[in-house]
Amino acid sequence: MKAKDQVIITFTSRSANEGFARACAACFAAQLDPTLDEVADIKTAVSEAVTNAIVHAYPERLGKITMRLRLFEDNELEIQVKDSGVGIPDVAQARTPLYTTGGEERSGMGFTIMESFMDGLKVRSQPDKGTTVTMRKRIARRAGLPR
Repeated sequence: MKAKDQVIITFTSRSANEGFARACAACFAAQLDPTLDEVADIKTAVSEAVTNAIVHAYPERLGKITMRLRLFEDNELEIQVKDSGVGIPDVAQARTPLYTTGGEERSGMGFTIMESFMDGLKVRSQPDKGTTVTMRKRIARRAGLPR
């Protein structure tokens, strides 16, 4: 399926850029006329994906994070967050609730939260090559609005 609009943003893995990524995703999704709850879901999922890249992909250095946002004709938003960091050796284990490599201050709930706020979640990763998280959310059409 071909996207009807997209944007690609690349930023440094600084914690301050997590808020920037949330705001960009919310603004881009506004084209679909989401409810406030749908915007909150999108922002929460983006926050988790970007924070994972900041904390886990580049634990001892700064790196690049690329976020691609795409809109489709069926009122679906796709968000891809990609890094070129350390990667995840066992994605299934990393997706297990409460599992973390980030120390005691981390909850290990990032992927679980992303999954609960979005309609679809895919995680691809290779050690020493990076991780790509792809999330999808369908936004309900409002009565009387043009398609």
